[in-house]
Amino acid sequence: MIRKIGAAAGASVFFFLAGAAHAVDGIAVEVGYGDDRTSMIRFSITDNWRTREPATREWRLAGYWEFSAGLWDNKDESTAEIAITPVFRLERSRLYLEAAIGAHLVQAHISAHRTFSTAFQFGEHLGAGYRFGPARRYDLGLRLQHISNGGLSKPNPGINFAIVRLQYDLE
Repeated sequence: MIRKIGAAAGASVFFFLAGAAHAVDGIAVEVGYGDDRTSMIRFSITDNWRTREPATREWRLAGYWEFSAGLWDNKDESTAEIAITPVFRLERSRLYLEAAIGAHLVQAHISAHRTFSTAFQFGEHLGAGYRFGPARRYDLGLRLQHISNGGLSKPNPGINFAIVRLQYDLE
């Protein structure tokens, strides 16, 4: 229990220090459901690193950093995570597609049936969404995410999540 509290406190410190180190362009909350009946909640801040530039006549290419901290919970265990992820996005009017691969630090024990061999994990996701509201400041998206160590160490069970994400752009 003390490890979980320490990990959550560490994640919170990382989360807020990341915001102080960069200009915060958006805030987001994610909820998801994954393997072993694992529920997830994650909070993130974003920092745009690529302005929206034309990729084709109708699509624009954008990118941002996502700094996040989250908690996973299932009937066996609760787990904390922190992550940093560069996200690439193709936008067309209000719709977008995105892909990313980032670095996650996760507690090793996920459930009775799933234990990561290392705290360091890769997290990749594919997503799609819709921007709406005044000046398109709201962003509602769906992500499919896989987290694993990429075969760097065994065991490498990985975990998959389906995630709903709501973001608010501050600028």
